[in-house]
Amino acid sequence: MDRIEDFGLFLRVIDHGSISGAARSLGISVAVASQRLARLESSLGVRLFHRTTRRLQLTSDGAAFAEQARPLIEDLEALTGNLRRSARDVGGTLRVTVPAAFGKQYISPLLPDFLARHPQLTMSVEMNDRMQDLAGEGFDLAIRIGQVNEPTLIARRLVTNRRVLCASPDYLKKHGTPRKPQDLADHQCLVMLDDKGPRDSWTLRAKDGTQSTVRVHGRLQSNLGEVVREAAIAGMGISLHSTWHVCDDLNVGRLVAVLRDYELPESAIFAVMPPRRLVLPRVRVFIDFLAEHFGNTPPWEHKLNTKVRSGGKHPSGKGRC
Repeated sequence: MDRIEDFGLFLRVIDHGSISGAARSLGISVAVASQRLARLESSLGVRLFHRTTRRLQLTSDGAAFAEQARPLIEDLEALTGNLRRSARDVGGTLRVTVPAAFGKQYISPLLPDFLARHPQLTMSVEMNDRMQDLAGEGFDLAIRIGQVNEPTLIARRLVTNRRVLCASPDYLKKHGTPRKPQDLADHQCLVMLDDKGPRDSWTLRAKDGTQSTVRVHGRLQSNLGEVVREAAIAGMGISLHSTWHVCDDLNVGRLVAVLRDYELPESAIFAVMPPRRLVLPRVRVFIDFLAEHFGNTPPWEHKLNTKVRSGGKHPSGKGRC
């Protein structure tokens, strides 16, 4: 059992970035943690870390060992955790990565309530729009928006992600409102970037099922949704957004939805986990918590004004959606 606990300590040091942080999380002294790491290295016959006065860095042997040890230790934690019935027994450190804007708007406000429900649990939440290597970087869970195209990952669909094409009233007043998908080719369109390049092919489906794919262009591209949203509000062009990102803008008339008679391809928000045989209790309770909060109709859809959802004139008179 000492060996298994030493394995767990080793993974904690990686997750916390220091021996002192790992020791605090386990309620032991730094001296004891250092001794146990030295014992583990001695038993394995390899150096797991390069140690300097300023930093701790994994050796190549340490990185290889971590990759193999983590799923085994976490499966053991899941097995023992699943034998417990009380939610208060859920413990450890939950490492989550979340898209920046979505995390700030809809995940961050939920964390105090979630942690209050699970007093034995700590969280490490990283918010950025980079596609993280979950297993390699030690994350328990990622929130992904769109489609999950990595077959090795385990994905649970949390909620539908409805999307909308929109522009500012000033832009539409100056440049006109598109009436059919092909009209987009004649407009300034604000384009998102990802690892594969610009997402400049927009596909829309009419009510009769006919699909149209339009290659769009514009003067601004960005990998950050906030940049595209702010540019749209400033009147720089038409943008494609998830409703969670622009629901407040649509409600007050800063943005107006266009081509509402056409549907955009289905999208969703997923909880994504690295492959393992058992789901860790801390991961399971967080996914269940998010599913409970989002429900069938997520909070951002509830926030949309009824007339905005139905395409009627906004009460401010600033436009249609």
